[in-house]
Amino acid sequence: MQEPSDPGHACDLLVVGGGIHGAGIARDAAGRGLSVLLCEQHDLAAHTSSSSTKLIHGGLRYLEHGEFALVRKALQERSILMRAAPHIIRPLRFVMPQLSKLRPASMIRLGLFLYDHLARHEMLAPSRHVDLRRHVAGVPLRASMRNGFVYSDGWVDDARLVVLTALDASERGARIRTRTRLVGAERHGDVWLARLAQPDGAQAQVRARALVNASGPWVDAVLKQLRCGSASGARARIRLVKGSHIVTRRLFDHDHAYLFQNPDRRIIFAIPYEQDFTLIGTTDIEYHGDPAAVAIEAAEIDYLCASINRYFRQGIGAADLCWSYSGVRPLFDDARVADPEALTRDYRLELDPEEGAVLLTVVGGKITTYRKLAEQALDILCRALGERRAPWTADVPLPGGDIPNADFGAFAADFAQRHRWLDPALAQRYASTYGTRAEQVLAGARSPDGLGRDVAAGLHEAELRYLRDVEWARCAEDVLWRRSKRGLHIAPEARAVAGAAIDAWFAGAGTRS
Repeated sequence: MQEPSDPGHACDLLVVGGGIHGAGIARDAAGRGLSVLLCEQHDLAAHTSSSSTKLIHGGLRYLEHGEFALVRKALQERSILMRAAPHIIRPLRFVMPQLSKLRPASMIRLGLFLYDHLARHEMLAPSRHVDLRRHVAGVPLRASMRNGFVYSDGWVDDARLVVLTALDASERGARIRTRTRLVGAERHGDVWLARLAQPDGAQAQVRARALVNASGPWVDAVLKQLRCGSASGARARIRLVKGSHIVTRRLFDHDHAYLFQNPDRRIIFAIPYEQDFTLIGTTDIEYHGDPAAVAIEAAEIDYLCASINRYFRQGIGAADLCWSYSGVRPLFDDARVADPEALTRDYRLELDPEEGAVLLTVVGGKITTYRKLAEQALDILCRALGERRAPWTADVPLPGGDIPNADFGAFAADFAQRHRWLDPALAQRYASTYGTRAEQVLAGARSPDGLGRDVAAGLHEAELRYLRDVEWARCAEDVLWRRSKRGLHIAPEARAVAGAAIDAWFAGAGTRS
């Protein structure tokens, strides 16, 4: 879907960064009729936006820090997003065992009451007390865990949320250029002249009326590349915080997730993941290295395992890991807050005060509120550009999300019935990955042979062609670990072979320029 280079291309908006915030801003802007170009130095969602805990949630723990406005905003967005993409965002029930020495039951009840009532959530069941000696979620827990609470939130495939948001932007006219890096930019009156390094190494020049710095952990590095009075010496108020997750084989046989309280007053999630696994996270550690080189440390693995072992009968250790991943969160730096865990997850939109071409910098934020962030960013940008363009994203589904009544279960059953020749597990995966766009993935196939060769890990040629031609996939990592999680279903010793087979397919089939 990437278009040929155009050295003289002009646009209203140049968005730097292909994570969730850059994609969201590009989508909103394109839908308001602005011309948009988004550049991302790597792949879409290559870093922070694919390294989350995979939740669309209000943030129950933020209530302890008094962030009621953030929680309310996030809960409102949770409902909007669950309607917009019911194939990749689904309800999930959480069990929180109650330990009086950490937080009294009265505090938990009050927090859950607020969580239930700060925003309407007609798609989710309310919280309640449970007897863990009789509830299915109590079976894997230690015998001392007798009482708990159950509440609702949402699960999301985070990397696919980014890709679908960028896809919607593209289909509304935005140009999405992956593997394209901002080299530098200068203000020339009311326009930016930006230089982009393209995948082949050539440079292209872009003229833009406004530039949006949505580069996440690289926000300061991008500011340094902008040759313009205040921006050239500016520094965004961010603190980089590393969050790491581990994945083990399935630790329990039900469909609830857990929220565990730790003695340090942090919380840890244990979430059913990819049918056969449990996702555990996250840590909060201040980070000072290269965001592209972030990796989990042994101490983090020990911390997460100890958190699980404090609650589960069956203990785990480093040898039980099937996978791990780490990401760097660019949080707003409140100098008054020392603990990284206590830093706000809210966002700031900073409009550069210098006259001439417009510059907007995105600081902080969380995946749940990305749509609202984009909407507010476009309101600011439209005012600065003298445009009158109305918001529109609150009621419009993402690609594949136009499922009647947002009833994914009914949709998946109907899809499997209409394509009975598909293996049931594959039909379910196509439905939950692509929603109503699954028909495009099939590309008219009426039998397994029509899908082409299974290149690796159940990824047939028809699906790889779709990912290449429509979703900007260019290599095995793009496919195995972001657009799908098929890499997790391959034995670790076989992952290199599977990756090489997919890379060879891309090389042999050619990539669309």
